Amino acid sequence: MPKKPAMKLLGRSENRLPTEPSIAILDVFPNRTPSRNYTIHLSAPEFSSLCPVTGQPDSAHLEICYIPDKLCVETKSLKFYLASYRNQAAFNEVIVNQVLDHLVTACKPRQAVVRGKFSPRGGIQLTCEARYPDRGKKEPLMF
Repeated sequence: MPKKPAMKLLGRSENRLPTEPSIAILDVFPNRTPSRNYTIHLSAPEFSSLCPVTGQPDSAHLEICYIPDKLCVETKSLKFYLASYRNQAAFNEVIVNQVLDHLVTACKPRQAVVRGKFSPRGGIQLTCEARYPDRGKKEPLMF
């Protein structure tokens, strides 16, 4: 029987947020139904980060949708991971791709999509979406 991963945050009254995003923050646990393709949809409507040019806060509705394989991401650790972006200066596109990369490394899902719908800046609203596995360069853009 495989060793059960230790949870670093679940069941603890931790209130200090991490200072920067790191895959080490993300806890995982065994998928109890690995034989089925089902979707886990996680929504963070109050995501925030900093603009790397102006230093002003950026806010977004960040959504993560994935089909787990052997592991699932524990939601309290995901909350702490996403909150670590609050003081992180990064472009919106970089954030969405980094969240996807960290999710894929942590739990190796069958499929995953991370979408960030960022609040308008200068009259333009930006939505960025990254997928795993990558759709490839030849597939049409869908929206």
